[in-house]
Amino acid sequence: MVFEYIRWNVNPEIFRIGNFAVRWYGLLFASGFFFGYLIMMKMFKKEGYPVELLDKLTLYVAVGTVVGARLGHVCFYEPAYFCQHPGEILKIWHGGLASHGAAIGILLALWLFQKNTGRPFLWTIDRVVVVVALAGFFIRMGNLMNSEIYGVQTNLPWGFIFVRNHETVPKHPTQIYEALSYLAIFFYLRWIYWKKEGKVPEGLLFALFLILVFTARFFIEFIKEPQEAFEKTLPLDMGQILSIPFILTGLALLWYVLRKEKREED
Repeated sequence: MVFEYIRWNVNPEIFRIGNFAVRWYGLLFASGFFFGYLIMMKMFKKEGYPVELLDKLTLYVAVGTVVGARLGHVCFYEPAYFCQHPGEILKIWHGGLASHGAAIGILLALWLFQKNTGRPFLWTIDRVVVVVALAGFFIRMGNLMNSEIYGVQTNLPWGFIFVRNHETVPKHPTQIYEALSYLAIFFYLRWIYWKKEGKVPEGLLFALFLILVFTARFFIEFIKEPQEAFEKTLPLDMGQILSIPFILTGLALLWYVLRKEKREED
């Protein structure tokens, strides 16, 4: 019966003054960077690196995340529309950010960071992915507040009826599934880092991040509604197709890291 489920009718706007509105998504997105910065600061201080280096790294990651996420959505999900309306590409407040594009953007940003600072790429990204997993939690909760990117119909008691989207049947709250997965991955990576007191084999945390995050994404996609109509004709949706290269890269990197560590021990 309908009353057994959760009727979700949250206003995505916290408040509005004229044409200016503060939205839950933006607040949660910013929270990911804020708490990520604090955690990274502890890492840098523990390892004796200056905060100025972290400030520069944060700028690179922020730009890479936003630009990559937007261009990822443009290229992977709606290329025809944006080719006809190129001016819409800059209007990120209208929605349309892709996590796979954000991942590519962050990788490119860290490559540039390495070029300009001399910090090893794997050393840097091992620390960044810890807080990226936490940011993923906040972003998916933002998707929940927007009543977007949810799953197919379910009879489970925790199904959400997304009233603002005129849904009348309960759907899987896949935003929560992903958010909790990313939060668990964050705690796991953070535990490894602190257990080894920051002396983690280069590439290990990055490899685990790629495997865990994109495997979780791959399987959750099975119960998620397609974001675009063309995905209905594919054997796997776009999120799953884009996840496979990241998973394979993570497995290859993990094999390399473990093999290198074993050789050094011998």
